Amino acid sequence: AGEAAAAAMLAARQGDGFLAPFTPVIGSETGDWRPIGWPAAPVLDPDGWVGNLKPFLIESPSQFRSEGPNALTSAAYAHEFAEVKELGALNSSTRTADQTAAAVFWQFAPIALWNPLARELADRFHLDAADKARFYATFNLAAADGAIACWNDKYYWSFWRPRTAIREADTDGNPATMADPTWESLFAAATVTAPPLSTPPFPDHPAGHGCLSGAVLKSMANFFGMDKIEITVVSGRSLDGVPIAPREFDRFSRALEEIIDARVWGGIHFRTADVQGTVIGKKVAHYLEKHYFQPVE
Repeated sequence: AGEAAAAAMLAARQGDGFLAPFTPVIGSETGDWRPIGWPAAPVLDPDGWVGNLKPFLIESPSQFRSEGPNALTSAAYAHEFAEVKELGALNSSTRTADQTAAAVFWQFAPIALWNPLARELADRFHLDAADKARFYATFNLAAADGAIACWNDKYYWSFWRPRTAIREADTDGNPATMADPTWESLFAAATVTAPPLSTPPFPDHPAGHGCLSGAVLKSMANFFGMDKIEITVVSGRSLDGVPIAPREFDRFSRALEEIIDARVWGGIHFRTADVQGTVIGKKVAHYLEKHYFQPVE
């Protein structure tokens, strides 16, 4: 039965767009995303094709379109600009040591964070084989469709990241923002961690970590019927040669709140990108809970 299920899944995914050629549209207007090194030697997204991939369970990649980034001339944009410029800078004087550790901790593949946690939860709650299968399928497929929805949304808005926005703030038409042509984020190569950090090679909005982790954590909360479950999350990251300690939370939503903050502390996202990313992920999780993976009576 297991082999038959695997064969059916592989057959269903034929021609789904996996690794299909993808060329991003790189704009020249203020606010448009441009990759690091543009135009001479741009670092491009190797996974841009994900946004055009056939979803596993949601209806289309664009089903959960986000509200989009703040207008460049708005007070909300200026507020978030100031926040990430101050807290996310490479040599920030206001970011605490714990905030720095959290920022680096969460720059780790979401699925590599959540699957070990899932195994621990399955053991803690004594799930049988059938419930384990349903549990793992629920959050992993939510993550997959969350990523598809997220990358589709990223290239729909194609909004610049803080590094570009801060360096070119004299072009944004907002009198409340001030340019710093040499500004660098915490996620620069100068931060000593393994593997090395860098500004991700894809647009800011929405945040990928928020999309995937929002989908996973909401799916987990839905599965167990409650948000308030104590969890310990382990990352493979180190800082200055020392492994970063696991982080503990009294509920799933607290971890997601820290992820939102951490992407700002790392200097790679505006807060709205993080928040709206989690909204996409939660919507995907809700859709899957409503339409799939119901327990058999």
